[in-house]
Amino acid sequence: MSPHHALSFSIGSFLVTPSARATDTGDFAPSVSIRRGSGTGTHDKVFRFTRRFPSHARAIAYAIREGRAEVASVRT
Repeated sequence: MSPHHALSFSIGSFLVTPSARATDTGDFAPSVSIRRGSGTGTHDKVFRFTRRFPSHARAIAYAIREGRAEVASVRT
């Protein structure tokens, strides 16, 4: 299992996977994948954010918050 999948969590029928990558300047850029469905009916949206964070943990926390907010907006 990759480190990204270890951070994945489900909200209803959505699978939310936050991640963060180190940038050339030493800060971290968050992103989140939101997946729904299975097989040929799978839809996966990836959001890459412009905000940067001084730590991997803070970038992941931001991606989790944004992923939860996006799923909440889709479900309502």
